[in-house]
Amino acid sequence: METYDYIIVGGGTAGCVLANRLTQDADVSVLLLEAGGKDDYHWIHIPVGYLYCIGNPRTDWMYRTVAEAGLNGRSLIYPRGRVLGGCSSINGMIYMRGQREDYDEWARITGDDGWRWDNVLPLFKRSEDHHRGADDYHGAGGEWRVEPQRLRWDILERFIDAAEQTGIPRTDDFNRGDNFGVGYFEVNQRRGIRWNTSKAFLRRASERPNLTIVTGAQVSELTFDGRRCSGLHYVGGGQAHTVAARREVILAAGAVNTPQLLELSGIGQPERLQALGIPVRQALPGVGENLQDHLQLRMIVKVEGVRTLNTRVGNWWGKLGIGLQYAWNQSGPMSMAPSQLGAFARSDPDQARPNVEYHVQPLSLDKFGEPLHRFNAFTASVCNLRPTSRGSVHIDSPDFRQAPVIAPNYLSTDEDRKVAADSLRLTRRIVAAPALAPYRPQEWLPGPHVEDDESLARAAGDIGTTIFHPVGTCRMGKPDDPQAVVDQRLRVIGVQGLRVVDASVMPLITSGNTNSPTIMIAERASDMIREDWRSGARG
Repeated sequence: METYDYIIVGGGTAGCVLANRLTQDADVSVLLLEAGGKDDYHWIHIPVGYLYCIGNPRTDWMYRTVAEAGLNGRSLIYPRGRVLGGCSSINGMIYMRGQREDYDEWARITGDDGWRWDNVLPLFKRSEDHHRGADDYHGAGGEWRVEPQRLRWDILERFIDAAEQTGIPRTDDFNRGDNFGVGYFEVNQRRGIRWNTSKAFLRRASERPNLTIVTGAQVSELTFDGRRCSGLHYVGGGQAHTVAARREVILAAGAVNTPQLLELSGIGQPERLQALGIPVRQALPGVGENLQDHLQLRMIVKVEGVRTLNTRVGNWWGKLGIGLQYAWNQSGPMSMAPSQLGAFARSDPDQARPNVEYHVQPLSLDKFGEPLHRFNAFTASVCNLRPTSRGSVHIDSPDFRQAPVIAPNYLSTDEDRKVAADSLRLTRRIVAAPALAPYRPQEWLPGPHVEDDESLARAAGDIGTTIFHPVGTCRMGKPDDPQAVVDQRLRVIGVQGLRVVDASVMPLITSGNTNSPTIMIAERASDMIREDWRSGARG
């Protein structure tokens, strides 16, 4: 049996950061296990290639949700990265931290001031390499490259003007703790090429002799010596393997796969495990619960007198020009993040801080994977940043190869349905602003006939889709919190030698895109892992 000091399960966003930081100590050995393959697929690195990575078993777990009542019986695709770099290899590349209050609330929930905004800001800065250089809010020289986008669209410029006319101020930085405003998203790219966590954190670490990386390795079960997690079993190369950990096993498999693995190993709700014939090792009712996600409502607006991507790719020479532009200087539509323009606003004046986020695109389509419309249009997607609906992720089979059941439970609360209706009305106010009037905007979806609260909430169920931000299924909290799965230092409660470090530990979803907050979690976790080992407080 091979033995390592640390075993990291998941070579995604958090796993790459952990592997890099932990192997900086030359006297420790680290094994990183990734169920997917290497990030050598060319479409990973071309920004528009997310279109070919999502829904592709080479890079995606290919999950789906259950049929959702809040979505009027629809089931959604639920992409999760299955490749080195994880979701950072297939996501929208948007660099976003969230709001100051998000982290201050984490500190209150966990009783640990280390999670406060003022204390996590240095962690964001530590890994950052911001295009404007270092200042009070940004870092330079770190691994995680942040750059402006390499494109411009007239329709997006006019949307900025319209948002300003609606009371949303222009901003050039969403990442100072208060993201109220409208402007272009900054992205994790380097000169028009995707910058994933595998490139940023793992590439250099992979040259160290104390790091072993195994791809194509799916973990089936954790192993235990009494109350201590001693290692795990995994399948790779058509064979079963068992490996042991001298110090810790660290789960960094994400908000879907981490609770799945805990339940397969006997950690979770006793009645659920017993029904599947899995011996209960540790009763933790919160495992797989508290699922939160951002549901975006896609309003499509037809326009005249301005060109959008819909018609630019409508013929072969348009597509050829786009390809040549990217080949020449890595700019233009092929360098586009899925959403180029963002805005953070209040869905109604009573909101204490911005509670909705816009992802605006100079294009439109019926749904992901289908052709663009033949008419000029833009899409203004708006999401509730802090939904009150809670879902779950649970296994329904003891077979590790079977996908878990994902039930986000979207729009299941009156508050979420109200925010949905208010958000669509806010979008209409922006579209009706004078700046867009020359383009004769016409609401295509959901349609101007949808007006009252009940109809708007029902329409939200028809047009809503995930932005792929699942979090919270192994949430952290105080050890006496009955729904907490990990403590404030991310140690699994009641189990020694086992820690969770990924988006599943978020007690509340951040007010924005979740990839870079996951990097911050891994940065803090790497510090805590080292501190706990030196002090002997190892859980």
